[in-house]
Amino acid sequence: MTFILYLALFLFLGVSALLCFVILIQESKSLGLGASFGGDPGDSVFGTSTAEVLKKFTAYLAIIFMVSCLLLSLWTGSMGRSKERFIPTAIEEVQ
Repeated sequence: MTFILYLALFLFLGVSALLCFVILIQESKSLGLGASFGGDPGDSVFGTSTAEVLKKFTAYLAIIFMVSCLLLSLWTGSMGRSKERFIPTAIEEVQ
């Protein structure tokens, strides 16, 4: 169970980093980080609809981020509650 939790946390951190990167490479009024790569705003890998592709990809990543954040929060909360139930019974048996 611990391996699955750490795997889920690793994937969550990966989605978080990817979301940050995608947000930073989007065009802004001052061309953003996209200008740092030496690209002209008119030249892009995806063609002229790069802004639309990045907006959709950002939206999908944001949805994945929010859902995984909620699920991890519920999962770790339930793990904490289950440990609280077993701790008092173990102490009572020792005494």
